[in-house]
Amino acid sequence: MKKFAVIDLGSNSARMTVSEIHPDGSYIVLERMQEMVRLSQDMGAEKILQKPEIERTLVALEKFQGALEKYEDITVRAVATAAVRQASNQADFLAHVKKKTDLDLEVLTGEEEAHYDFLGVTNTLKAKNVVILDTGGASSELILVQGKQALHEVSLPIGAVNLTEMYLEKDKVSAKSLFTAFTAVDELFNSISWLHDANELPMIVLGGSNRTLGKMSRRKNKVQDTPLHGYRISNTEAFELYEDVLGKDLEDRKKIPGLSKERGDIIIGGLTPLMLLLRYLDSDRVTFSQAGIREGILFEHIQTTTGESVVEPEPAAMTVDAED
Repeated sequence: MKKFAVIDLGSNSARMTVSEIHPDGSYIVLERMQEMVRLSQDMGAEKILQKPEIERTLVALEKFQGALEKYEDITVRAVATAAVRQASNQADFLAHVKKKTDLDLEVLTGEEEAHYDFLGVTNTLKAKNVVILDTGGASSELILVQGKQALHEVSLPIGAVNLTEMYLEKDKVSAKSLFTAFTAVDELFNSISWLHDANELPMIVLGGSNRTLGKMSRRKNKVQDTPLHGYRISNTEAFELYEDVLGKDLEDRKKIPGLSKERGDIIIGGLTPLMLLLRYLDSDRVTFSQAGIREGILFEHIQTTTGESVVEPEPAAMTVDAED
């Protein structure tokens, strides 16, 4: 059977999924790997990828390459998102990656990133009329889905890492800095005319910070064995969890069940786009998706190479539309 690997180099983490593809469009995930790289850290106004972050990233990519050596007949697609997309030293970085790992790293546009999110979500969750939000380290993707079609897809230059670096303290966040961050994010939302067409639609969210919110909810409600993919909470619970995080300093945030210590310093920035969008849209609930860019790329590859529709190994039964 043919193997297909997707490497997703994000602004905060690098992830790889290896799958075995069958002729009927079905697939089996053979391996998943993840490394925290914080590639977008300290890029500054000049948008320069820094040497320590580049070195961490190269170590992660070399680990991925090492893991791929055991597979025969494998196709690899490696993509990079916001940090590399925005970097002024992008060309040098890509050449360095090629030299050290022999990977041809493809830089996705913001619209391509949003579209792969759409494919990943809508092929694994029954989503007919929803708003999808993917909050990464240096960008957030927004997709308006109506009648199972992506009517609008946009990428915004705000994420967990750069919102934190631009506006927020990493320890106890002050009201002044939080208000400044809120104002900046609200201005971006106000610039998107089609968001008015999404009023009161439910939301599907992905990205490390947003998924962390779901993990915190599962731990709080003692349902941690419930799969995160398709897990749903109300807007009220989302706001309460956010308020709890806001009230703690860095050390206390690291102790919150479901919140990894590595994410404690950026979680407030990472959750801010979701919280403001819930309020902006007057959306009453949030559903969490484990599928995103890598799955979207996989599904596109399956349809292109087999001519078949994607057959999910374990289709999610959760419906998240406004009508349900």
